[in-house]
Amino acid sequence: MLPSSSAARGRGLGRPLLLCLAIALASLLAPASASESDHKYKAEEPVKLWVNKVGPYNNPQETYNYYSLPFCQPSENPIHKWGGLGEVLGGNELIDSQLEMKFLRNEEKGFICTLELDSKKVQQFADAIENSYWFEFFIDDLPLWGFVGETDKNSENKHYLYTHKNILVKYNENRIIHVNLTQESPKLLEAGKKLDMTYSVKWIATDVSFARRFEVYLDYPFFEHQIHWFSIFNSFMMVIFLTGLVSMILMRTLRNDYAKYAREDDDLESLERDVNEESGWKLVHGDVFRPPQSLMFLSALVGIGTQLAALILLVIVLAIVGMLYIGRGAIITTFIVCYALTSFISGYVSGGLYSRNGGKNWIKAMVLTASLFPFLCFSIGFALNTIAIFYRSLAAIPFGTMVVMFVLWAFISFPLVLLGTVVGRNWSGAPNNPCRVKTIPRPIPEKKWYLTPSVISLMGGLLPFGSIFIEMYFVFTSFWNYKHQLLCTCTYTPSTTTM
Repeated sequence: MLPSSSAARGRGLGRPLLLCLAIALASLLAPASASESDHKYKAEEPVKLWVNKVGPYNNPQETYNYYSLPFCQPSENPIHKWGGLGEVLGGNELIDSQLEMKFLRNEEKGFICTLELDSKKVQQFADAIENSYWFEFFIDDLPLWGFVGETDKNSENKHYLYTHKNILVKYNENRIIHVNLTQESPKLLEAGKKLDMTYSVKWIATDVSFARRFEVYLDYPFFEHQIHWFSIFNSFMMVIFLTGLVSMILMRTLRNDYAKYAREDDDLESLERDVNEESGWKLVHGDVFRPPQSLMFLSALVGIGTQLAALILLVIVLAIVGMLYIGRGAIITTFIVCYALTSFISGYVSGGLYSRNGGKNWIKAMVLTASLFPFLCFSIGFALNTIAIFYRSLAAIPFGTMVVMFVLWAFISFPLVLLGTVVGRNWSGAPNNPCRVKTIPRPIPEKKWYLTPSVISLMGGLLPFGSIFIEMYFVFTSFWNYKHQLLCTCTYTPSTTTM
């Protein structure tokens, strides 16, 4: 097997911090894609076919090195194409297939190698075919997908391996515009059998410009159905309308009460009047803005939530204007860089909220805000990474990548949280409650079980969850499947020949 360990990939990331940041920012701000995608080829110039990964069709997140299956192995020390931070976190590992391809040269039937099957190789291929394994190639940064093989429709114990790959390349002048892969000549897997692996390449001219070559990957019926967007817009506007209506009613009802409670003196007479004349929420108006328990934890959660909301909005805007779907790992890189740069927001919101409620230990609150979400992600990622390493999956994060992410947090995110906390304490840390907080807390009677905070929190989340559950299904489907299942369906046509 070719070198594909996490340590090998980690060495490709052992660069200084400034270089890593430069790469990340360059991938974020680049209007198109990497240098190879903009390469202008000359006739007969070599064109590389990169093999990337292989994995089950029904689980796009489970991926392995392409050569973890006993395909034709290249010579020793093949070229590895190391990507940026997001590409490694996305489980990409591009290796030169050493397949001979030249610009504008058609290849009728090129020879790759002869596979000598033994019982172990047959079992590996059979397991992969049984689980609908697909693989991913890249030509000039354009992806190709295909299945490893197929199962006999009449017998589940017979598995066929595709032995011939047809590669169609469309070009416009001296640039590659589109690539497509179809497969044929499935051969029965039997121990002791020899299979000749072959390929063909066909070049076809096209009028599509280089700037529009990625549009084919976004032209899905899923995204063309306006009913999803209309439903999302309708739900959003309904929530905005109901929120505004309730807010307007409450403000008109409470405007006069705010002024009265702000003038009240905290004495026994006012307490007696509260008991005798008022009811409902008015009985606790003097305790509504009392600092809550676990103020530090609450402030950290509010600050982190505000940062994540701003982060998602920022990434959506950048994805719309910057075409982040083009580059491998560009979305992940953008998320990481933007998270570090928006850390000021969490510090500002958390520091201001903590100070307004009388918090004194602001340094501890700042550290909690800066470390709560990253270390929670690290704990979950460490457990998943241990499993990925055990299964030798490409999802395993190399040690070098972990170091880079820690450096980003320690030298960019953490200082910005500190700066935001200081600014928030000084600019928005003064109390601004609409009514006074009474010195003596009002005794709270024992509540029924269905009015406890845990039950109220659960019931309060059911309504908004139910209103967006269906739409979130489509949103997550587009995130997890559009680069694998939908594209595989659109660009891949399997052969039905059983030879």
